[in-house]
Amino acid sequence: MGHPIVGRCPVCQQALEVTRLHCPQCDTSIEGRFDLGNLSRLSPEQLAFAETFVRCEGRINRLEEELHISYPTVRNRLEEVIRALGYEVREEPPLSEKDRMAILEQLATGEIDSAEAIRLLKDKG
Repeated sequence: MGHPIVGRCPVCQQALEVTRLHCPQCDTSIEGRFDLGNLSRLSPEQLAFAETFVRCEGRINRLEEELHISYPTVRNRLEEVIRALGYEVREEPPLSEKDRMAILEQLATGEIDSAEAIRLLKDKG
């Protein structure tokens, strides 16, 4: 097995370009300019986080447990990955008092359990 692909030049940090592909089975080679895709922009740490995020099905509470990190740390790392992929991080408005009270009311009436209430308050707050 080969080495992992790096997306940035180790000397100047500019994006690298793939210029040759090779099939070890039939010995065919193709030369040209090939895009590595957005994931090549991620550092090894960011890529590991993204893989864990997918494995945890995007559930922040599972990421917290698996990585032994706090909610704010999960959010910060996720935002780093989003930016590294070339996207903007949207700032979500804080949870309003009305929405917070609605979640607590759902908890009080048994519509949701405490774990779901905590998740909603964390995710939206």
